[in-house]
Amino acid sequence: MSNVSSSGPPMAASPLTRAVLEIDEYASGLGWDQPARLFALVDTAQLLSQEPALAAQLGLDGGDDAAPLTPIEQDELPAGQALDEFLGTIAWPDAVAGCALTVERLMLPPSAEASVPENLSEAALAKWVAKHPDRQEVRMTVAVLRDGARESALRLREKDSPNEVLTGADLVPGLAEALSATFEA
Repeated sequence: MSNVSSSGPPMAASPLTRAVLEIDEYASGLGWDQPARLFALVDTAQLLSQEPALAAQLGLDGGDDAAPLTPIEQDELPAGQALDEFLGTIAWPDAVAGCALTVERLMLPPSAEASVPENLSEAALAKWVAKHPDRQEVRMTVAVLRDGARESALRLREKDSPNEVLTGADLVPGLAEALSATFEA
């Protein structure tokens, strides 16, 4: 496990928005063409009090500017397994307040949706999108909390700058639903 740390997003942002932007910044530092990464979100104050050795290992000092949520990267996702299948196998311990996933995908602008051929298999559709001249590579970071709160950050490869990251609760609703389901037991 490794801690995600950075100079940080705006202090005025909600704890979940701060966590999503922190993870986005961390993923950005790793570069593009990376595998999906899964993070547990834990309450920083609780981590400091209940697991001081782990908090120290993660570089948390408990200062006044400590983020309320600490993202902790999980083991690498299994290669070759569909993301939705993998997420269906996760059960989080009670100490985990939320989770986040960062994943890269190809997207088409809404203007291209009308030209998508009908009745393509998933694999054929993926190939068609990959060859489309208007495709854009995007990194999506989606986080959810046990209480249902959601946040997302989208970063286009062609606009790879912290100032160009789009955030919002409902940007990737399907992935947010899949992550929320990991807390339903």
